[in-house]
Amino acid sequence: MKAISIALSAAVFLAGVVPAGAADQTVQFKISHWVPPTHPLQPALEAWARDVEQESGGTIKVTIFPAEQLGKAFDHYDMARDGIADMTHVNPGYQPGRFPVIAAAELPFLFADAKGGTAAIDEWYRKYAAREMKDVHFCAAFVHDPGSFHARKKIALPEDLRGLKVRPADATIGELVTMLGGTNVQASAPQARDVLERGVADAITFPWGSVFLFGIDKVVKFHMDAPLYVSTFVWAINTAKYDSMSPAQKKVIDDHCNTEWAVKMASPWADFEAAGRERMRKEAGHDVYKLTTEEIAAWRTAVEPLSDKWAAGARRAGYDPAEIMAALKASLEQNHAAF
Repeated sequence: MKAISIALSAAVFLAGVVPAGAADQTVQFKISHWVPPTHPLQPALEAWARDVEQESGGTIKVTIFPAEQLGKAFDHYDMARDGIADMTHVNPGYQPGRFPVIAAAELPFLFADAKGGTAAIDEWYRKYAAREMKDVHFCAAFVHDPGSFHARKKIALPEDLRGLKVRPADATIGELVTMLGGTNVQASAPQARDVLERGVADAITFPWGSVFLFGIDKVVKFHMDAPLYVSTFVWAINTAKYDSMSPAQKKVIDDHCNTEWAVKMASPWADFEAAGRERMRKEAGHDVYKLTTEEIAAWRTAVEPLSDKWAAGARRAGYDPAEIMAALKASLEQNHAAF
């Protein structure tokens, strides 16, 4: 019986179905993100980490470094590429022109919500990630709940941006600002309140809950209630770290780098941002205003050149922009997230 047991064990091992932890070396896995530890992304990551550790039999030990401890927000793609961290929170829009495909999702007035939007962008972008982000191992993509303008003065029409200094959420919104006569002020999310408080910026594009989290509600009073944009995000893994894992450990990571987990990790943030809109409506001294049908139409007309410019950039990079946009819109419709 003992010989049979040994033989069966050997057969299972050779078949490649040894469960994670049975014979694996322990892997230390560092995750870096750039929002505060009080941000809803932190507990969502902690849940991901716990599940990875459990499913790996304790052989993948995850440590999370929030608040730019390992590097600046703008650097997180290169940090994953270079192994400064093993998995990082990347905002592709922080690096204009570098990632033209995922930039399609930054175009205004596409997304209605974050949860369906996250499922849509993750399913859609998987076809392109290996080529566009070839320096890293792609894990998942997600978006936050749609953000809008928060400013010292009311912004209701495109011409209201003329002469304003705006901290944009990403490169696409930055192009919108300059196209409509404003000036961009570059600052990461953790730096946003400071540039507004010092008068370096007059307005910001930001999701609603984060306005409170980063203290921006203390320095702006006017808030456009319209799904202007979403920021795109990616969880990127250092390729060498992924390749160094055992087949069983890789499977654990793969099972946690899918659309289901993208939505799980994005959902607490989505709920947080959506709740911020309701909170702002109740705040004394703040003007939260909806746009009329005519004002929405004016914005849609004003942003059309952005789509043309994005398409030209995607084409220069060797992609078919019509195919990319059609696929994105189809994914949004299928996930009930189109605006």
